[in-house]
Amino acid sequence: MRSVERVRAVPGKGLEGDRYFNARGTYSDRPGPGREVTLIEAEAVEAMERDNEIAISKGASRRNIITRGTPLNHLVGQEFDVGQVRLLGIRLCEPCSHLEGLTQKGVIAGLVHRGGLRAKVLTEGTIRVGDAIVPRSSPPSTDERTATAMTEGH
Repeated sequence: MRSVERVRAVPGKGLEGDRYFNARGTYSDRPGPGREVTLIEAEAVEAMERDNEIAISKGASRRNIITRGTPLNHLVGQEFDVGQVRLLGIRLCEPCSHLEGLTQKGVIAGLVHRGGLRAKVLTEGTIRVGDAIVPRSSPPSTDERTATAMTEGH
């Protein structure tokens, strides 16, 4: 994983430069909207370290976007904006044995039900570090909802 300041989101493809955008991801043979974008709360990774004494870098979570201040589980089935890009929350992104194998034992238990969100890209545009995450069912606010875009290197 490598952190980027901005990334282009494309409906039906995901984030430009990501392994699934280029059909090179581990599960690319199982396409679907749940592979277009994945998000995880920075607070979830921090809680795993605090509660389970398991520390991984936020990038090691292998999610595309790291958020702060936005409860992602509430966005399942909801449209939301990340900057100028509209996404649809598809389902939770539960941790799997593949992720645990790439990181360390205990990650599955540490991130169960807080492993993030799988989303579909609805509109093309650029997501930037610091972009607000705004659920479509509520008006924009001035709180600290932010996104940190990450995409995989080639």
